[in-house]
Amino acid sequence: MDVLIWLGTGVSLVGLAGLVWCIVRVWKARKAGLSEEALRAELQKVVPLNTGALLLSVMGLMIVVLGIALG
Repeated sequence: MDVLIWLGTGVSLVGLAGLVWCIVRVWKARKAGLSEEALRAELQKVVPLNTGALLLSVMGLMIVVLGIALG
């Protein structure tokens, strides 16, 4: 079951990297001094990516727990 643990860890790290990327993207948009509408549009683009990255991270942690439980 070590394979499941390492697979889950990898999936979680990809999700975490996606979350960090979303944070950096929003941070850059805020620092760019965009208008309210432009900033809102940028945030609307980031929300689905952020949700997907969070889902990936949670799924990875679930795989890790499954690997520990089965091992």
